[in-house]
Amino acid sequence: MKIKDRIALQFTLLVAAILLLFSFAIYSVSEHYRQEEFYDRLKSRAQTTCRLLVKVKGIDKDLLKAIDQNTLSEMLDEKVLIFDKENDMIYSSVDDKLLTYRKSLLDEVREKKYIEFHQGENEVIGLFYQDDSEPLVVLASAYDTFGHSKLANLKNTLGWGLLAGIAVTVGLGIYFAGNALRPINRINGQISLITAQNLSQQLDEGNRKDEIAQLAINFNTVLDRLNKAFEQQKSFVSHASHELRTPLAALKSEIQLGQRFTTSNPDLEEVFNNLSSDTERLISITNNLLFLARSLENVGNLKMAPVHIEDLAFLAKEELLAAHPNYEVIIGYETIPENENETVIKGNEELLKRVFSNLLDNACKYSSNHQAQIIISSNAKSCIVKVKDNGIGISQEDIPHIFSPFFRSSNASGVPGFGIGLSICQRIVELHHGNISVTSELGAGSEFRVQLSHV
Repeated sequence: MKIKDRIALQFTLLVAAILLLFSFAIYSVSEHYRQEEFYDRLKSRAQTTCRLLVKVKGIDKDLLKAIDQNTLSEMLDEKVLIFDKENDMIYSSVDDKLLTYRKSLLDEVREKKYIEFHQGENEVIGLFYQDDSEPLVVLASAYDTFGHSKLANLKNTLGWGLLAGIAVTVGLGIYFAGNALRPINRINGQISLITAQNLSQQLDEGNRKDEIAQLAINFNTVLDRLNKAFEQQKSFVSHASHELRTPLAALKSEIQLGQRFTTSNPDLEEVFNNLSSDTERLISITNNLLFLARSLENVGNLKMAPVHIEDLAFLAKEELLAAHPNYEVIIGYETIPENENETVIKGNEELLKRVFSNLLDNACKYSSNHQAQIIISSNAKSCIVKVKDNGIGISQEDIPHIFSPFFRSSNASGVPGFGIGLSICQRIVELHHGNISVTSELGAGSEFRVQLSHV
């Protein structure tokens, strides 16, 4: 889960929990006050009934019952029972519905003077009434229709408010999390553009005060150190390779001169032949290292122009066959492009020709029949060139390292080579913002795949 989504989720859960607790507290407090208020109203109704029954002359039980039954009330299923000291019921506000009671309940009311409890959905009070007359026990019961209706409305309001609050919180959480992480996203976008070829690029350091700005500053410091290390490394390789070329050329000339005087001595001639072969290897390694170093130095100065991929393939083929007439290269299409621009790429012709020359040379060199095949195809965005052979193949353990400089596959020790060609190919393809990959099987051959964006 992305940090933005995690922050938004945590923020939503936190606010939802707060809203839920707040809603529960409001509902609980409202329910408590409703109940207390209703008990007070029941108590007031019980006291009023007792006063009317005891103190007001001319009001008998039947008249009082009629008054109770016809009084507009917000109470549902209201009942008032009055008992004398002998626990005999002397008054009931209704005839058809009686309040369930026990003798122990009446004794408890006399002892505590006032009690409150529930009976089903109804609230009930017990009141001990004693004025100048005989002491009475009053039981009053009713259902608070209006109060429960208000609570139901409050519950619905809080429920919908909670859902709306959570929905708003989700939106705000995503917005503020995205807004807070936008500088990091910007830094990520800038970092994704940094490669080994543009380590001098710097990140935007913003206000240079907050934590993200400090992160950018520290990252720029690391980039600067890496860039200096890379520059020193490239400079060393370039200068070392350049300085080695002169004495190696002189050594080669002296060996060639010496070979003229060894024709009469077979042993000495063999020694000079070995020296000549080793010198050629050193010269080849030096030239490749110099080419690799200079390709890194001149990234910004590369001349790019539209070039047909087929032309590069044929030029590489001609160059290879000129050096190795016994090699064979077959060029074909996997799919015929509908538009000629699908095989036109923007790049440096010499460098790209070097890629195909190296791949073809390896394909022929490691194949017993010295044969290689180039297959060209294209899609909506890219041009794809596959170089296939039926050679010795590459083990699966060696494939991840095959593009590393000076690495050679374990089964290639018997074939001349230095392990630099593929690293040069990868570097050139990366300079053209392309991709190179390989699939191979031991004893069945290899397939190198170069993908470059067409114009």
